[in-house]
Amino acid sequence: MELEHSFTVPAPPERTWALMTDLQTVGGCFPGATVTEADEETFAGNVKVKLGPIAVTYQGTGRFLERDDEAHRAVVEGTGKGMRGLGNASATVTMQLAPDGGGTRVDVGTELHITGKPAQFGRGVMQSVSDKLLGQFVACVESKLGDDAG
Repeated sequence: MELEHSFTVPAPPERTWALMTDLQTVGGCFPGATVTEADEETFAGNVKVKLGPIAVTYQGTGRFLERDDEAHRAVVEGTGKGMRGLGNASATVTMQLAPDGGGTRVDVGTELHITGKPAQFGRGVMQSVSDKLLGQFVACVESKLGDDAG
C-alpha cells in the first residue's frame, strides 16, 4: 500500500534536515513510538498503533537505505514484528525536503506492507490513521524546530 503525505514547517531546510535525520529525536515524534536505541544510521524501538478496534504494538528496527545530505533526500526502511502474534509490518519511507518560502516543504512517500489481523483493514482506514498520526508528528516536529529557533 502506498501512502503520500506533504507538510510544510517554518524552519529552513538545513535545520529541518538535521532534525529529520536525527533518528532518536524524530522517532520520538512519531505518535505511540519509543526509540530504545539509535545511532546515525540505524534505530530500534517499538510503536503502538490503533487500527479500528484493535491496538497493535510492533517491535522493530530500521535503517537508512539512502541518505543524501546535499539534496536533502533520504530513504529509510523499517520492519516490525507484531506482539502477541498480530502480524508483521514493514515500511520504506522516502523523504524529500525543499525550500518553501521561509520554511521547508517535506514530501513523504511510504510503501507499507502489513500482514496478519491488521491487514484486514483496508486502504481507507490505513490512510485515515496515517493522516491523523502525521498531524501529530508534524506538530511535534514543529515544536522541536521552534525549541531551538534563534
